[in-house]
Amino acid sequence: MNVIEFSNVSKSFGAHSVLNQLDFTIAEGVLTGVIGRNGVGKSTLMKIAAGHIRATSGDVRVFSENPFNSLKVSANLIFTDDTMSFSDKLTLQDILEEAARFYPNWDADLAQRLFEYFGFHPAARYPTLSKGRKSTFNAIFGIAAHCPVTILDEPTTGMDTAVRKDFYRALLKDYIAHPRTILLSSHHLEEIEDLLEDILLIHDGGVRFHGPITELQERFIKLIGKEEKLASIQKTVYGRLQNGAWSEIVVENELTDEEKTRLAEEGVKLMPVSANEAYVILTTGLNGGIDNVFNRTATH
Repeated sequence: MNVIEFSNVSKSFGAHSVLNQLDFTIAEGVLTGVIGRNGVGKSTLMKIAAGHIRATSGDVRVFSENPFNSLKVSANLIFTDDTMSFSDKLTLQDILEEAARFYPNWDADLAQRLFEYFGFHPAARYPTLSKGRKSTFNAIFGIAAHCPVTILDEPTTGMDTAVRKDFYRALLKDYIAHPRTILLSSHHLEEIEDLLEDILLIHDGGVRFHGPITELQERFIKLIGKEEKLASIQKTVYGRLQNGAWSEIVVENELTDEEKTRLAEEGVKLMPVSANEAYVILTTGLNGGIDNVFNRTATH
């Protein structure tokens, strides 16, 4: 069953178009990474799904309802980002205790254990926390709420490396124990690709890729060998790196078995491409990345 459905959805702020005719569905019980460079519309997409803002055009359905001003969606969905706020009249411990009134599936025991593990003081108040500590407290909320749809928008903002790793580990373990539909946004795919089942890649206001992460990982292949051997490959090259006598290129994984055998016999190594490398290729295109800027300067 599809829990989230976007049909021809666009969003503009004044004259600025952010999302353009998005079409995708998110199935129930799938952990999906919403990936893209800064400013491509990931947060806008997730706020539309959460019912926080309206789409300019198109049709959005969450639990088969328009999420905007929907009590059903509000009762079954939690959205966390770095703009969350809590009353300064309550201590952090008070906030955790009050959460059970708002979230039917609230796991008080898990929330308390995470609260203690991450070293929060029960009497502390939310506005006094640092940015990273606020993100950590927000993450506890997002995990412990156990909402059927959990949307985590750049949840690790401000966290240090050790805390980010702990958060991702906690999210994965709890997701396995309590499957639900999770959208996790990031522009750092390398940090989360081991958690994800599906990828929703947003680029230039549209869906650049949507599918299993394994499919993204298999989309390209890396070839390493002597330049004269690689030069004979009649494929579009998406990335090139030269290191002395050896060169490395990335092409779409469309080589036949015969071509792969021939290249191996000629001393060319065929290496897999990570999901993060594929993501960079899909959002960089054929311009060669930052190295091409300097190469062009040198030739002018």
